[in-house]
Amino acid sequence: MPQKAVQQIDQAIAGKDSRSFACPGLFRIVPSKDGGICRIKLALGCLTSAQARTVAAIAEDVKAGAIEATNRANLQIRGIPAGSEDRVIAALRAADLGGASAGADDIRNVMVNPLAGDDPDQVLDARGPAGALLAALERDARYHLLSPKFALLVDGGEDAAMLAHPNDIWLAAVDSGTFAFGFAGCPPTGDTGDHAAGFVAARDAVALVLACLDLFLNHRGKSNGKGEEITRFRHLLADLPAAKIVAALPITVRRDRVTEAWRRKPAREQSPIGILTQRDGRRAVGAAAPLGRLSPAQLLGVADLADVHTGGAIRLTPWQSLLLPSVAAETADTVLASLGRLGLVTDAAAPLAAMIACAGNTGCASGLADVKADALHLAGLLAERQVPVSGLHLTGCAKSCAAPRPASITLLALAPGRYDVFRRESGAAGKFGACLGADKDINQVAGLLADPSLRTQGRN
Repeated sequence: MPQKAVQQIDQAIAGKDSRSFACPGLFRIVPSKDGGICRIKLALGCLTSAQARTVAAIAEDVKAGAIEATNRANLQIRGIPAGSEDRVIAALRAADLGGASAGADDIRNVMVNPLAGDDPDQVLDARGPAGALLAALERDARYHLLSPKFALLVDGGEDAAMLAHPNDIWLAAVDSGTFAFGFAGCPPTGDTGDHAAGFVAARDAVALVLACLDLFLNHRGKSNGKGEEITRFRHLLADLPAAKIVAALPITVRRDRVTEAWRRKPAREQSPIGILTQRDGRRAVGAAAPLGRLSPAQLLGVADLADVHTGGAIRLTPWQSLLLPSVAAETADTVLASLGRLGLVTDAAAPLAAMIACAGNTGCASGLADVKADALHLAGLLAERQVPVSGLHLTGCAKSCAAPRPASITLLALAPGRYDVFRRESGAAGKFGACLGADKDINQVAGLLADPSLRTQGRN
């Protein structure tokens, strides 16, 4: 690319609207109530034991507040003291935990399912196209103009699959040589989701995504017919329907009744906690970070286990959990028990396995309650009463930052220790669904959720 063009792109990147782009990254440590937040965007959710030790050491060294697993299979360090930012960035870059530049790091939002390549139910190995796509995005500075929130999914048809997070562009395997694709949403399953925009040959899938991005960049920053700035694909669709986008692409795409009727096969919708059998007969051992948080000691313990049992491989999942892949079948139970001793959640039936909570008022100025503490209290009460939990979200304010979509049950903070309780229901007028109870304390919430007639059957 000519140097002048590179300079123009760099200037445009530097001028990104702060409202649209004020989200954490490796090079952009965003201040919050409890200190700075540095998001570490992992390549396809993969982490080595050496990198895990680096993250733990940095958090310990600067006395950060917490290490968090995110809902896009990344890590972040929060509570970073002012003045420590450069030290944190330098150490993470030295461990190869980010892009070569701020723009390259921003676009590392290509997600695969956590057992990609090893899931016995996969249709194809998504790691090849996903890796090629990620490399192309990092390499070409034009794509660094995209929002750091711009999200891409390459779904290989695995059983352990996150299909509920909206993506700007998604690919989902139809068969070993074909992907379905779509925009501003998720692969359709059953009666849910939009129709696929079309089918594309697997060999052309990366080129298709890049062509879609090229088209998007021609409109980026303009206003759509609704007066919205076009920063995400959903904004473009307001003016340019999917059919017109597909017609403009220089890629052969199939669109007919078959593509319109296609639905992705059902997948497990809960965190892969416990022992899972891989396609090669070895095991993946999964555990959740309680409410998404890990201590440096816990992460170091996971790194030690990875060294012994996985050749140093660790995978993060979009359920704020982690997997140790390719563990020998005869040692899987021992590894799971070791993760439990570290304080991670290893029982898929435990309330904490299905609960998420934002930073709350201890870490965020918008939080109206200490939702992390309240969530732990509630988890204990639900466990005592043996109440089944399937998708429970505590949020400190109505922005609902920790959940990409409404959970089965949402607790919306009103004041310290007080919550409105909602159940997700189709047709409900509110953002979170139907209100089950107003202004309840945690003990009252536990009693409400223990009522069998009010329990949800949905998943988070």
